[in-house]
Amino acid sequence: MKMHDSVLPGETLTILSSHGEFLARAAFNPNSRITARIWTWEQAEEVTPDFLYRILERAIKSRNHLFPALEQNSALRLVHGESDGLPGLIVDRYANVLVVQILAAGAEYWRETLLDHLVKLTGISQIYERSDVDVRRLEGLPEKVGIARGGELADHVLITENGLHFSVDIRAGHKTGFYLDQRINRRRVRDLSKGKDVLDCFCYTGGFSINASAGGARSVIAVDSSAEALSEAGVNLSLNQQSCTENIFWLEGDVFKVLRELRDRNASFDMIILDPPKFAPTASQVERAARGYKDINLLGFKLLRPGGLLVTFSCSGGVSEDLFQKIVAGAALDAGVQAQILERFSQSPDHPVALNFPEGAYLKGLVIRVS
Repeated sequence: MKMHDSVLPGETLTILSSHGEFLARAAFNPNSRITARIWTWEQAEEVTPDFLYRILERAIKSRNHLFPALEQNSALRLVHGESDGLPGLIVDRYANVLVVQILAAGAEYWRETLLDHLVKLTGISQIYERSDVDVRRLEGLPEKVGIARGGELADHVLITENGLHFSVDIRAGHKTGFYLDQRINRRRVRDLSKGKDVLDCFCYTGGFSINASAGGARSVIAVDSSAEALSEAGVNLSLNQQSCTENIFWLEGDVFKVLRELRDRNASFDMIILDPPKFAPTASQVERAARGYKDINLLGFKLLRPGGLLVTFSCSGGVSEDLFQKIVAGAALDAGVQAQILERFSQSPDHPVALNFPEGAYLKGLVIRVS
């Protein structure tokens, strides 16, 4: 790496090989274990405001092709960090509000330029910042939350997803307010739910539950440990009264305990959805995470009726797709059931995975049928 005196965190440096050959231009951060994050591999490209504008424009245009009908999907990810060539930058659109996360020193260095470009490219003047995640500390950066562009805005933004309506808490909701990466998977669950008794675990604000109800589920029990999230879920149900029936029962409780209680009562379901939070943010936590995944999937298998479906997910970057399947297979074996994988789920296409950044493929899911 070609070093300069008095280089600030986030400034661009040129990376050279041991023979002095050009390799890349990268944002430098001496305060992080990842000391350089690549902006470009092209020697002819300099990292300038114009360069950043072009990369942002490319990312946003690609989403316009994916989701041309905003009346059906008014919320989507516009920028997905490294996979869009913008390391450390997340941009989500919720109707007429942008929510940004600036997670690396390079993106922080260009913060004001990036925000100005976003306003120009999207025509959206309201930007809210949610740079309140642990990775900021790993980068040596303080947390930042608040209005980045525009004036005051409401705590909640109303969005449409696949024709359903949701209220998103952009100030305090998980991630940037909503799990946009599950959009297509929620729609598929809607297709699979007709006539079924459904158990939705870790339901958060009811995305899967409401889709199941809209798909004609006979009943839905939705479980989460957060009373606040369940209250938000109730609001979301009320927004979809024309699409849903009054067949959802919201249950506050620890999912592990609730699953055991249901097992002890000999309860059974036609479909069980397991969408837990991240059990293993890093590879060092995989062993503990594997026990948690096996536990909930084992209990899920025991609660399924013959022919029932288990829709199970992991969003832990430290757990590979192969390992996740092995964990679920072990759970099925211990539960004494025969099971088949019918479908595999991943993140929605507005969360792309660059071929040179496989770590971007963090969400994996399985639809499993038991005999």
